[in-house]
Amino acid sequence: MAIPITAFPSSALELVSSHPLARAATAARARSRAKPSLPSRIAVIGNYLPRQCGIATFTTDLCAAISAEYGTARLLALPVNDTQEGYDYPPRVRWSLTQDDLTSYQQAAEFLNFNNIDMVCLQHEYGIFGGPAGSHILHLLRQLKMPVVTTLHTVLREPSPEQLTVMKEIVELSDRLIVMSQLSSQFLQEIFKVPGSKIDMVPHGVPDLPFLDPNFYKDRFGVEGKAVLLTFGLLSPNKGIENVIQALPQILSRHKNVVYMVAGATHPHILRREGDKYRDSLQALAKEMGVESQVIFHNRFVVPEEMVEFIGAADIYITPYRHEAQVVSGTLAYALGAGKAIISTPYWHAIELLDDRRGALVPFQNPDAIAQKTIELLDTPAIRHAMRKRAYLFARGMVWKRVAQGYMESFSRVRSDRMEAPHVQFSARAIHKSLNQMTTLKLDHLHRLTDDTGMLQHAIFTVPNLGEGYTTDDNARALVLAVLLEQMDNKQPVVSEPVAANSVPSDSSCRYLSFLEHAFNPAKGRFRNFLAYDRRWNEAEGSEDSHGRALWGLGTVLGRSSDQGLRNAAGRLFEFSLPAVMEFRSPRAWAYALLGIQEYLNSYAGDRDAQKVRSVLARRLLEMYGSIRRPDWKWYEDVVAYGNARLPQALLLVGSACADDPMISAALESLDWLTETQRCEIKGHFVPIGSQGFYRQGGEKARFDQQPIEAAGAVSACLQAYRVTRDRLWRDRAWSAFNWFLGDNDLQVPLYDNLTGGCRDGLHPDRANQNQGAESTLSFLMALLEMRSLHEEEQMENPS
Repeated sequence: MAIPITAFPSSALELVSSHPLARAATAARARSRAKPSLPSRIAVIGNYLPRQCGIATFTTDLCAAISAEYGTARLLALPVNDTQEGYDYPPRVRWSLTQDDLTSYQQAAEFLNFNNIDMVCLQHEYGIFGGPAGSHILHLLRQLKMPVVTTLHTVLREPSPEQLTVMKEIVELSDRLIVMSQLSSQFLQEIFKVPGSKIDMVPHGVPDLPFLDPNFYKDRFGVEGKAVLLTFGLLSPNKGIENVIQALPQILSRHKNVVYMVAGATHPHILRREGDKYRDSLQALAKEMGVESQVIFHNRFVVPEEMVEFIGAADIYITPYRHEAQVVSGTLAYALGAGKAIISTPYWHAIELLDDRRGALVPFQNPDAIAQKTIELLDTPAIRHAMRKRAYLFARGMVWKRVAQGYMESFSRVRSDRMEAPHVQFSARAIHKSLNQMTTLKLDHLHRLTDDTGMLQHAIFTVPNLGEGYTTDDNARALVLAVLLEQMDNKQPVVSEPVAANSVPSDSSCRYLSFLEHAFNPAKGRFRNFLAYDRRWNEAEGSEDSHGRALWGLGTVLGRSSDQGLRNAAGRLFEFSLPAVMEFRSPRAWAYALLGIQEYLNSYAGDRDAQKVRSVLARRLLEMYGSIRRPDWKWYEDVVAYGNARLPQALLLVGSACADDPMISAALESLDWLTETQRCEIKGHFVPIGSQGFYRQGGEKARFDQQPIEAAGAVSACLQAYRVTRDRLWRDRAWSAFNWFLGDNDLQVPLYDNLTGGCRDGLHPDRANQNQGAESTLSFLMALLEMRSLHEEEQMENPS
């Protein structure tokens, strides 16, 4: 029997593929971009066993399937309690919400945020969440800092105004929506105006059961030799079970060995409200119809393991629901997955699942039709078994393993979409951003990261991570910053500006310089880089880049510090470490070294050895640029990688000091190309090249992860270009890069933490990295001092 699906006459509807893996694979081949990684920590919000409801069973099964396919460490669950005492949940449940307590939703959002959850999967059903039309869940979703994929178990065709408003906001706050039927997708597109491209069709999962003869399980229930009709699930008046009971006399007149099993507890909410009134009425009806002995009630909640046995024992599964407005039926899906002969009323999900003769549809509220179809299937085993086979084969695409893959593909697509087109979270929209403004210089976090050895490398949130130890890279940057702070303190302020509540300790420069002294390995003429917290070096020599940064720090002391003791120690180490750079191959190491050499020559212009090294390194950079440069690729290498702006900055600094016009021209051209490359084409804000793949010539730009080191370098380079050209375009570009720290970025979230004075470790596709390590904090503080220096220069030029 074929009953046409309820449909809207709209050519604008998009058919959503029920094979997301195949669809995504095709899309991936069409796009030449790196495949995004799978989320490592997923939180599923939805009811959970042992709570007795269909959503609890579904969420539990989904979590088990994802865990089996991708590993147990990836998942935690957050169910909703509808009773004060709650439930005895398994260890996977890390947090439970109280249905009508708004505060618990807000606290759950905070819990998810600080636990670094990568992805939230919301299982939405009406009646689960508190507030008008379930609006409490919105307070959780609004605060989340990670992507959200929402599974809609019910999509209403005629929502109330409140339901419409709540659902529209859930849609807006979700990156993607998962539905289990085409009609759900149709309703979303027509009624809620959701684009089809945002919807994934992933069927209701089913256990991967063998195709068995029903007699295998019948002895478990004492019905050996009987033809078993089955309906199972939580009982409520809309299930229409009375229609099957009324059909039994007619069925028994033809097949006297038939029994009808009704498995399942009364729905807890119905039980609390009405007691077991519905079950009592069914038992009374069976007695009235004279079929009391043929109707077997199993009055208990059917757990998944027992459900397999109940369905396995059925010859015919019947869903006699009274109304069409049901877009998902988990019990129907389970029966289909077990390869059962099915009779159903034509509610929406049944129409889709039982198409192509995978089941039989009968009219609503029609016991005669149920009786006739049951007799037909019992009379003709060949038809019944053919129906079973069609159902079983179709449902192989619905087994939980495939459903888990579909969900993970949807999660992966979200991460891919966010890398390609960043999404601003609702929580970020309300954050006030003070752009084009100087922030207060706050050094609390700098002090926190510094101990009696030097600058610690990393932090866990704002707490120093001792296990990661120290690096020459960070202590060299810290030395540059400390000297700049000393220089700022020695200047008479021109105007009243925001100042630090605490200043840099007088021995900080000495401590960072002492670290560099300890890092230098005279036997190699090189700096070591990584020092463990137990003060053991991890290598005999560090990277070329770390050596170049050390020279930058030493040169800054020699060029700017007024502390003669520091200058003497730095000068000795500078002389010992300078020769090694002549053998380096890293253009970044050349650039860092040139920054230091030029600082040194600003004070010691007559040093011919330093002049020679400067000339050699600068020429190498210029020649590298000339050999790689193309009309559409004005860069030094065939990849734009990291520390990018320091290359043209170093060339520009040397070119202006030496009055070398070709060098200045190349530096300005390459910096102009870089700044345009790192500008959002739509909104114009600063977008540094991401560290997940960089930007190779002829390839795609990596959008994430975005690092503070790139913004700091862009500030320095653009300000140097402004000083050389006096073109205010460069000043504006410096502010654009600095504003990235303040929230003018892809995610519209500040990287600078005005409470600690630290800087977050970069932008992921979905959020800021909440750790505040040395590189990030030093990058922000150095950029801030550079912008303050610009401000002072402009005040001196225009005192009024």
